[in-house]
Amino acid sequence: MQTIYFDKKPRLVATGTIAGPKECAGVVGKYVDKTLTDDMFGESTYEKAECKMLTYAIRQAIRNAEAKEEDVDMLISGDLLNQIISASFAARDFDFPFLGVYGACSTLSEGIALAAALINAGYYKKIVAATGSHFSSAERQYRYPLELGNTRPPQSQWTVTGAGGFFIADMGGCNSRLAVDCATFGKVVDFGITDVNNMGAAMAPAAADTILAHLKETGRGADYYDLIVTGDLGALGSRILKDLTWEKGVEIGKKHVDCGEIVYNVIEDEFQGGSGAGCSALVFGSYLFDRLKKRELNRVLLCATGALLSTVSSGQGESIPCICHAVAIENV
Repeated sequence: MQTIYFDKKPRLVATGTIAGPKECAGVVGKYVDKTLTDDMFGESTYEKAECKMLTYAIRQAIRNAEAKEEDVDMLISGDLLNQIISASFAARDFDFPFLGVYGACSTLSEGIALAAALINAGYYKKIVAATGSHFSSAERQYRYPLELGNTRPPQSQWTVTGAGGFFIADMGGCNSRLAVDCATFGKVVDFGITDVNNMGAAMAPAAADTILAHLKETGRGADYYDLIVTGDLGALGSRILKDLTWEKGVEIGKKHVDCGEIVYNVIEDEFQGGSGAGCSALVFGSYLFDRLKKRELNRVLLCATGALLSTVSSGQGESIPCICHAVAIENV
């Protein structure tokens, strides 16, 4: 079994989000807590800006939960940079334990699932799960230095500049009705994609594998959910996912939405749409979280996807192993 159930129903209490100017031109713009006019965020490097964004998202999630930093039992966080430096450096600004995780762009659902499991077991009462990314830091780590001005192929995506923090707590003294119902941990799936620009095609099989496992193990159909949300497959990856699940006899087309596909205002300018750990954190933590709070949505399956590659593995000609973790969040 890949799925675990949370009988004590840990609550998703609040979120904190921050995004760059490009991202805020799209659907998330009026929902984020802070819009950046400059993606440097007053820092001297993109990496420092990414760390500062993540720190902001963590603090804002705590504020929006009407809690204090001393109330937090643990931070679970990760990012895309080597040795998860954004998360680790952000954690040094806080006086609570830190669990650093790496799932690439699947880090959000991984973090929420781990937080819910620790709270459900009674070890902790209040945990913040957080992640983020920055276009400029990710590009020069995974692909090419920006100053080279390389041509972007049509299958490429645009790494989201944004971060999200998620305040998760036990039911005691919590007035949130958004429960983390269960989580399905994914397997590493590798379909042999070697193109570092084609993340959607690489990650779609992992998303299909986890979604199919979740529906089979829970006995639920796709119609059980108002939305089945993937993290950052983009337009191409989203189409591949729907084809893969349809081939297995599961139709998710009417329920599926991809954060990378909807984050930007005009997707043609960004080729296949958004990607990065900040993609699902930003879209789910702002736009979709607002719809859940207003009960426009009641049951959402969040399936963040991650490509587990590095510059070393790509340089050695390795294919791209991928993973997807799913968490079910419901109004109760």
